[in-house]
Formats: sequence, structure tokens, C-alpha cells
Amino acid sequence: MNQALHSHPAARAVPHRPLRSGLVLTGLSLAILLSQLGTGIVNVGLPHMVTAFGTSFGAVQWVVVSYLLVVTALIVGVGRFGDQLGKKRLYLAGLVIFMAASVTCALAPSLPVLIAGRAVQGLGGAIIMALSFAFVGEVFPRGRTGFAMGVLSTMVSFGIALGPSLGSLALAAFGWPAMFWLNLPFGLLAFVLISRYLPTAVDAPKHPMPATRFDWLGTALFAATLAAYCLAMTLSGSRGFADPLVLQLIVAALAGLVLFLAAQVKTATPLLRLAMFRNLLLSASMAMSVLIYAVMMATLVLGPFFLAKVAGLDTRSVGMAMTVGPIAAALMGVPAGYVADRFGARKTMVAGIGLFTVGTFGMAQLTVSNGLPVYIAAILLISIGLAFFQTPNNTAVMADARPEQRGLVSGLLALSRNLGLVTGASLMGAVFALAVGGDSATAAPEAIAHGMRIVFEWGGAMGVLALLLALATLRRRRA
Repeated sequence: MNQALHSHPAARAVPHRPLRSGLVLTGLSLAILLSQLGTGIVNVGLPHMVTAFGTSFGAVQWVVVSYLLVVTALIVGVGRFGDQLGKKRLYLAGLVIFMAASVTCALAPSLPVLIAGRAVQGLGGAIIMALSFAFVGEVFPRGRTGFAMGVLSTMVSFGIALGPSLGSLALAAFGWPAMFWLNLPFGLLAFVLISRYLPTAVDAPKHPMPATRFDWLGTALFAATLAAYCLAMTLSGSRGFADPLVLQLIVAALAGLVLFLAAQVKTATPLLRLAMFRNLLLSASMAMSVLIYAVMMATLVLGPFFLAKVAGLDTRSVGMAMTVGPIAAALMGVPAGYVADRFGARKTMVAGIGLFTVGTFGMAQLTVSNGLPVYIAAILLISIGLAFFQTPNNTAVMADARPEQRGLVSGLLALSRNLGLVTGASLMGAVFALAVGGDSATAAPEAIAHGMRIVFEWGGAMGVLALLLALATLRRRRA
């Protein structure tokens, strides 16, 4: 195992106290829920914002895009910053930033102010997402890390499932600003629990350095590269990959990547030590996450089309069917952690990807006649497989991370998930549009079913590739 990621048991200076660690886990769970609600709760309110601000739907979509862009661009940089300057203080600052930005969004008098508030909220969300999993190794002993990872992974899925329904309730009762006011009780409780019960020992970096030695240039180049890539993928959905602006953004992302790599080789304190990626577990884990979450995003983006146009469900029934997957993943997160603790994270991860791949190929069997039953069966396998991949994957990688790199590694894991979601929405959407042969909004049910089969045949192949990577890490471990 690469020394850059090898953990040191002696570095676990924080004693395990069940009550204290349970309260910390509650605080972290609430914070993760907060960040996931920030991703999905706003979507249901976009049509109301169009009316409230008297603008177009395309303009209002930046309320969602600005948050995702900032989270993806900064998530690795803030993880590394926490490792070098103290994780607990930065995490609490992230909660404060998120709550303050939520107040700004709720009181926004215009759309530009709302979009700016969401961008600042993305900074707080990036800190929360980057560092949450990094604290598990500081608070829980090895035999309980799988359980803790399972709880946090469950909150990720629960936040995805809860977002649309909670947002709809707040919207119906109090209007769109209520979707932002809801963040305050979650955030305040998380702040109190973490500030009071998270041991101060985790805030002391193992190798502290002044802020002037932080790799600000590398962080800026990496953020700009990721922002250009995500923006290109986002715009490609409406403009196509041949659009000049999309092509310019892709070129900018490639140029930024080259400059970033050159900067990392030259600096003495790089944001990313490239030698880290010689570790098979970390590199394979990130690649698997991109593949798995790209397919998962296809179910979220294309599922409503199939359920409405082919299965013939009304809007309410589509919403109920779409919550089946996230709820299944949420319910299986903690059991997946127990299984990982009992049988090993890598074996559990292989089993999870296997289930995920079977479900994906099941989705490729959809037709006009079999409709809803096949969809439900397939999405259950996909979601359960995701839970049994996500929790052990996080557990295995974080167990191998050195204490002074846990924030960075946690940020890389979150980055790979976000890149998978962004890439899946664009590439799988493009494959679907090509397979349908026209505008998916007006396509016939047979054409939409055909498009679903093509997309998930590709998704099944991606699942097989992820499974091969998981088997490779398992064989390397045995060797």
C-alpha cells in the first residue's frame, strides 16, 4: 500500500466514547442532510421563482447551477485547507457560511442576489461535503467506522429523497423563501453538537503550516478547471456538444488541467501530490464513483420521462415512484456499514457493484408493455447496490488515508461523486436524445422506451467496468 495513504493507528488520539461519538455523528448527519437539501430542495421551486422575479426558466436554472458549480470547483481545495489549517474550525465556519447564505437567499430582492447567495451557499456546502467523512476516522475505532460511514451515506440518500417532498410542503405553505429558512434549524443544531462534542484534538493538524504556504495557485487553477468542465457539461444539455461556447469551455478545461499539473510538479506544498494516485484503491475508487454516479444520474434525469410518457403515471405518482430508489438506498446504508465491518469493505463493495450492474441491465429491458414493474424492480436493485458500494467504498478509502490527508481524500471522494453526476446528466442525456431521434418531450412512448434501453445498455457496460476495477482492488489486497 502506498505510504502516502497508509494510516497510522497510533495517530488515533481521540478515545472512543459511545455517547460523545454518537452526538458527533448526529451533528455530522444533520450537516450532510443540510448540504444535500441544498442540492435538491430548490428544484421544485424554480417555476414559482420564474413568476416571482418575472424572468425566464433558463435564467432561474442558475439558482441550481451556481450552487453545484461552486461545490464541485472548491470541494478538493477546502478539504486540503482543512488538513493543513484545522478541520473543526473550517467545518464550523462552513456551517455558518451556509446558514448566512440561506438567510440571504430567503430575503433576496432580485434574481442576481439569489444566484449570488446560492454561490456562497455552495462554498459552505463544499466545506461540509469535503470534511464530513474525514471526521469518522478521528472519532470512531476501526471496528465501528463502517457503521458510521453507513449512517452518513444514509443521510446523503435521505437528503436526496427528502428534498423534493420537503420543498413542496414548504412551497405550498409559505412560498419559495421557506425552502431556505428550513436550513436554519438543521444548521444550528449541527453547529451546537459539533462545536460542543467534536474533540478539539481533531482540529490540530499533524503538520501545521502558515496560510501563506498553502497552494493558492494550484487551488485556483483546479477550481477554474473544474468550473469550466462542469459548465461545459451543463450547457451541452441545451446547446449540444458542437456549440462553440461548449467547445471553448472544454478547451479551457483541458488547458487548465495542463497548467494545474505543471504547477503541482513545481510547488513544494502542492494541493495534490500526484504520487497519491499510484495507490490503486484511491484511483480505482474515484473512477468507480464517476461511473456509478453517472449511471445513477441517468435514472434521476430520464426516469420521469419514462414514468410519465411510457408508464402513463400522473405527476404525483411519478414523484412517488422516483422516491423508491433514494428511500431504498437510505434504508440500506446502515446495514451496508454493518456488513462492511463484518465481512470487509472491499468484498461488500464488489457485491454492491454486482447488484448495481444487474439492476442497470434490468433497466435496459424496459418496454412499453412491461413498464412500471420492471422499472421498480430495476431501480430497487440499482439503489441497494449503490448503498452497498457507497458505504464500503468510503470506509475502505478513508481507512487508508493518513490523518493529515483525511480532509483531502474525503474531498476527492465527494468530487468524484459530483463529477459522475454532472457527466452523467450530460453524456447519458445526449445518448438518450440520439437514441430517441428527436425531441424527447414530444417523442412517442416506443421511442422513449428504446432510448431507455440504449442508455442503460451503456450504463450496464459502465457497471461492468466498475466491477472489474473493484475486483482488481480486491485481488491487490489479497496479494
